[in-house]
Amino acid sequence: MHKMEIIFIPQKRGTIKVYIYGFHGGSGYGKVFATFEDMVASSKGYNKRRTIIRALSKLYETIANS
Repeated sequence: MHKMEIIFIPQKRGTIKVYIYGFHGGSGYGKVFATFEDMVASSKGYNKRRTIIRALSKLYETIANS
């Protein structure tokens, strides 16, 4: 069975959506996709918290450069 979580982060210009797949048990592998409007950033890893932060950092860089 696949596990998916969604986190919504409200902003003044819209909502950031973070889709989290995997991370079963303590050492499961997973993927994170962070979206804002039409921009998407993704990250893969074994540590859920770090992977979420990495995806959000990539999304922030994409937003700042546009």
